This record gives sequence, C-alpha cells and structure tokens, in this order.
Amino acid sequence: MSNATDSAGKIPPETRPAESDSGGDSGPRPTIKINVMHGSSQHEFHLPAQSTFGDVKKLLVNKTGLEPVEQRLFFRGIEKGDNLHLHLEGVKDKSKLLLLEGTASKERKLEETRKQNVMSKAFEAIAGVRAEVDKLSNRVTSIEVAINGGNKASEKEFLVLTELLMSQLLKLDGIEAEGEAKLQRKAEVVFMILQLQS
Repeated sequence: MSNATDSAGKIPPETRPAESDSGGDSGPRPTIKINVMHGSSQHEFHLPAQSTFGDVKKLLVNKTGLEPVEQRLFFRGIEKGDNLHLHLEGVKDKSKLLLLEGTASKERKLEETRKQNVMSKAFEAIAGVRAEVDKLSNRVTSIEVAINGGNKASEKEFLVLTELLMSQLLKLDGIEAEGEAKLQRKAEVVFMILQLQS
C-alpha cells in the first residue's frame, strides 16, 4: 500500500487522475494557467488542472458572449468534449487552446442580422409614411383654420385628404414589423385615425 502511495507521489499533479470528492482532502489542487485563442483575442485563465473542457467553456461565456453549446474547443488540433479533464488530455501550465464558434452561434448571428434588417426596413417605411402624414396633417390644420375663420372648405378637398390619409393607412398596414417597430406602427395608425376623425 505504501508502494502505491510512493508511485502516486512521483506522478506530476498535472497528469494525476482527479480524486473523488468522497475521499479526504489531500490539500490544495494544483492550478494551471491556460491561454485560449479566439480570433484575434487571447483569454488567460487560472484554474485547477482537474477542470474539464466544459468548465473552460463556462468561463469563456463572459469573455466571448458565446454559450457553451456554441463553442468548439481544440487542443493540439483536436476538438475536445466537454466532459474530458484538462490534465488527462495533456493540458499543462501555459498550454494554449483554440476556440472556434460552432454552427449554432453562426446561425444565431445570421438570424439576429436578418431580424435587424427587417426591423430597420420597417422603421424606414414607417418614417416615410410619417413624413407624408405630417404633410397631410398640415393641410388638415390649414382647412380647420379656414373653416374656423368663416371660410367654406370644398367637399372635394375633404375627400382628397381622406383618400390620401387612407392610402397612408394602407401603406402602414402593409409594413411587416416585429417588436418595437410594431409598436411604432400601431402608434402611427392611431395618429392617422385621429387625423381622419378631425
């Protein structure tokens, strides 16, 4: 039995298998420094040698913004699984790992970009309708002033303004919008309905 203890003492701590938590505390675990390369960035971590690649991925979330499932960690050119222990795979102090984005991350970024483009187009279209409605609103105001001053406005002018406002309302209705753009579109519809009622 003392022979097994002697042989365990000769194995460097970086390559010794992880001890179970049920056993007694044999002292502090050795800490290693690793560098993780991600694009043009380099992230340095100090962690126990018995940590897993999954533990490294969890630490990388704050630095990269990538969730663990969106990360691919490589050591010596081979992708490593989340449950593999660093010390058992040969990761030592000052070792370098490579982080690449997984396909899930790329798909998420593409979806976010698509949503941003749709939202941007919706905001642009709503702003265009808003500009037209503002012009028509000025015409409505001038007709109201004329009527309040005792002048008669032609029925034809009321019909033209009503049709133009309805046309803008239909344009708004045709704009596909999500989230904040949808709320803005709804506010414009309410504004236009108020204009039509005046």
